[in-house]
Amino acid sequence: MGVWPILPVLVPFTAALLMLLANGRLAVQRGLALAAAGLGLVAAVQLLIAADAGTIAVYRLGDWPAPYGIVLVVDRLAALMVLLVSALGLPALLMAIGGSDSTGKHFHPLFQLQLAGLTGAFLTGDLFNLFVFFEILLLASYALLMHGPAAAEAGRVRAGLVYVVLNLVGSSLFLIALALLYGTLGTLNLADLGRLLPQVPPDDTPLVRTALALLAAVFLLKAAVLPMSLWLPHVYARAPAAAAALFVILTKVGIVMLLRVSVTGFGDAPVARGLLTPWLPALALATVVFGTLGALAARRLVVVAAQLVLVSAGMLLFALGHGGERGTAALLYYLPQSTLVGAGLFLLAAHVEARRPGLGDRFTRGASASGRAWLGPAYLVLAIGLAGLPPLSGFLGKLMLLQAVATDGWRLAWWTALLASGLAVTLAFARAAGPLFWQASEVPAVARLPDGLHRPAPALGLWLLVAAGPLLVILARPASDYAAATAAQLHQRQAYLDAVLPPDEPILRERRP
Repeated sequence: MGVWPILPVLVPFTAALLMLLANGRLAVQRGLALAAAGLGLVAAVQLLIAADAGTIAVYRLGDWPAPYGIVLVVDRLAALMVLLVSALGLPALLMAIGGSDSTGKHFHPLFQLQLAGLTGAFLTGDLFNLFVFFEILLLASYALLMHGPAAAEAGRVRAGLVYVVLNLVGSSLFLIALALLYGTLGTLNLADLGRLLPQVPPDDTPLVRTALALLAAVFLLKAAVLPMSLWLPHVYARAPAAAAALFVILTKVGIVMLLRVSVTGFGDAPVARGLLTPWLPALALATVVFGTLGALAARRLVVVAAQLVLVSAGMLLFALGHGGERGTAALLYYLPQSTLVGAGLFLLAAHVEARRPGLGDRFTRGASASGRAWLGPAYLVLAIGLAGLPPLSGFLGKLMLLQAVATDGWRLAWWTALLASGLAVTLAFARAAGPLFWQASEVPAVARLPDGLHRPAPALGLWLLVAAGPLLVILARPASDYAAATAAQLHQRQAYLDAVLPPDEPILRERRP
């Protein structure tokens, strides 16, 4: 693949540096951001095409071989997630370019750094660099959370404080886990861990198992599983719309990394048995219930969007905890849909808030939002997708999730939770539609709206995400085939291990812990 694997990380890093040199000139930063988004999308598509051929590409920085050097690994899963980051970043960027990016001098450099952290996390082949990319994306997200109008600054500060403290705890646990793993096994390369974990001597088993448990806890904190999810609705509901749309994928980082480490790293190693089951499916179901009740109790559309992030996270974690190739395939089909459509709801909530002066996106009776002729259809498409109703891709994804858990003891609880959640979310959307769009009177249109939402770029960003649901239905067959092939490649992990640690490099294969 040449230099293609490093471009999704290098391009936003370079763009962020050039933006800092632009010395706050917003027009220059916007142009660089759009150029970086276009180039990043091209690189992501190129990686997906190459990965779809079954190739696992390894990019060695400085040509240092694994496990000693830094490697970026592009397989089907990494390519899918890099494309998803690019597909989500462009609409969020268009939303910001409408005018909300002017609330902070360094919005665009921070936005690019978060994209670099996200893509790097999905591409990296070792745990220490995963920690580094985690810190990059988290530091950028801390600052992006604080961008916004001064009137809501107090709420953002309170939410940001909780967010920072929790993630600092997670980072500390991550470092402790890495120290334990390196001290006992002598490596943090994921493929090397996959080779060494089945050989852990009995004396080292308690330390290694503790490290693996800490890793799982860190990823579950990022994924916002109950009871570590109480912070998410408050934080996401107070973030600027463009940042909140990008934040939707942050929980997916934790889920995908837990999937990657548990399958590629843990494998069937005795030291890792019982770390995720049977408690993870139970916590995942509790997260679905908690998010569903939160959506029903919400009084603002943006809070509904935040609670539905928890619902989708719970569904994905249940598929992960249930295990098996079929569950992974269902997870990988449902994940892009829930991410893109969920982000679209955050952008829609911002449009509604700007078009109902004094009422915002609260479910308070009054005049409907101006522009309901085009906002209403967008709301309908997003609501159908998030509730999992036919004929959109949310229904197909939930159907695959239902079928993936059709033959074991979790079937009744899983089907009940998924179907009841879909009904409750439908009721929540129906309740919100009345005051927001179906009132007799409509707010008069104005020439200028807050955050530049009267401009075409924010509307284009919203409709790009709205179109994701119908597009994934049209592409249902190739998308489901790709998800199934990705799950098969992931669970047949020997190909990954051999790609990173080739068998013809015996000096690396003979290392002992």
